[in-house]
Amino acid sequence: MLADTASPRVVVRRWSAPVLDGVLAAVVTVSAFVPTLTHVGPEIGDLPAQPVGAGVGLALTLAMSVPLALRSRWPAVCLLTVGGAFAVDQVLGHPETFAKVGFLLSLYAAGAHAARSRHVLGAVMTAGYAVLAVVLQDLGSAQRLPDFVAFYLIMVVIWLCGTGMRRWRAESAERARLAAEVATAAERARIARELHDVVTHHVTAMVVQADAAQYLLDSTPERVGDGLTAISDTGRQALAELRALLGVLGEATTAERTPTMGRVGDLVEQARLSGQPVEWREQGAGRPRSVDAELAAYRVVQESLTNAIKHATGRPTTVLVRHAEEHIEIEVNTEGPVVAPPVTPSGGRGLAGLRERVRMLDGDLVTASRPDGGFRVRALIPAGDDRGTSAG
Repeated sequence: MLADTASPRVVVRRWSAPVLDGVLAAVVTVSAFVPTLTHVGPEIGDLPAQPVGAGVGLALTLAMSVPLALRSRWPAVCLLTVGGAFAVDQVLGHPETFAKVGFLLSLYAAGAHAARSRHVLGAVMTAGYAVLAVVLQDLGSAQRLPDFVAFYLIMVVIWLCGTGMRRWRAESAERARLAAEVATAAERARIARELHDVVTHHVTAMVVQADAAQYLLDSTPERVGDGLTAISDTGRQALAELRALLGVLGEATTAERTPTMGRVGDLVEQARLSGQPVEWREQGAGRPRSVDAELAAYRVVQESLTNAIKHATGRPTTVLVRHAEEHIEIEVNTEGPVVAPPVTPSGGRGLAGLRERVRMLDGDLVTASRPDGGFRVRALIPAGDDRGTSAG
C-alpha cells in the first residue's frame, strides 16, 4: 500500500536542487571577486574596455551570477536575466570577470530543465545573439562572422548537453515507472496465487467434510459431531492463513507469517479429517531453507492434496518429502482410477500457477497420470539458504 506522504528520498530530491543551485550561485558570485579568476569566462565582443561606474559593474556581475539560484525552478527566467546581463556586459566592454561563466551555466540549465518553453526560448536566444553580433560589429569589434558562428555553435552544444541530460532523466523516470508497474503486477499475481491456494484447499476440505457429516447424519449420527469439529477446525485454519497473507501486506515480515515445511503435517491431518487416507513420509534431515523454497514446497503438498480430495475422494494418497542438501523433492501419488485434475483450471491458477511458482525458483514440477490410473505430482525445488528471502 502506498503511503500518503512522500518518502524521505523524494523529499530530499525536492529540496536538493534548490539548495545546490543556491550553492552554485554563491560560489560563482564569490569567485567573481577573486582576482586570479578574472580572465576565466567567455568573451565575444572584445571591445576596448570602457570605464563604468562601480555600481554598474557590481550590478552586472551580480546579474550574471545570482540568478543561477533559479536555474532549476525557473530556467527561462535565469537564462534571460543572465543572458541579458552578458549582452550588456559585452556591449559596454566591461572588464573580464568570472561571473560570465554564469551565462554558460544558464544555457545548460535551460536545456536541462526548460520543457514547454524551450523552443521559444531557443528562438529568443538565437535572435538576441544575432542582434548582439550586429551591435558588436557596429561598435568596432575585432571579431568576424566565423568567430560569431563558432561562439554560437558553442552555445548550441552546451544547450544540447542540457537537453540530453533532460531526456536521460525522463527515460530513467519512465524505466522506473515501468519497473514499478511490473513489480505491482507481479505482486498482484503472487497474492492471487496465495489466495487461490489457501481458499481452494480449505474450502474443498470443508465441502467434503460437510458432505460426509450429512451422510453420517442418517447412518451414524453420533459421529456427526466429529465431522462438524473438523469443519470448524478447517475454517479456523483458513482464517488463520488468510490473516497471515494479509499480514504480509502490512508490517509483518513474510518469514514470520508464511506457512513452512513444518506445517505439512497439518495439511495431512486436515486431509485425513476430510476422509482422505493419506500416508506421509519424510526422508533426510530437515534444515533451514529460504522462505520462498519452504512456501513453494508447502503449496505443492497443499495443491496436490486439494486435487486428491476433489478428484479422487477416498483414494489412498501418499506424500513423500525428501530433504537433500541442495533441494527439496516432493512426490504426491494418488491411487486410481482417478480423474486427473485439469492442468489449467478456470482462472489460470491451480497446477499451472504452482508450476510457475516453482519455475521462478529454478525448480521443476511434473504432473502425470500413473500406469494404474492414479495421478502423480513431483516437484524439485532448489532449497536456498537465505531465510530472509520474501515469499512469492
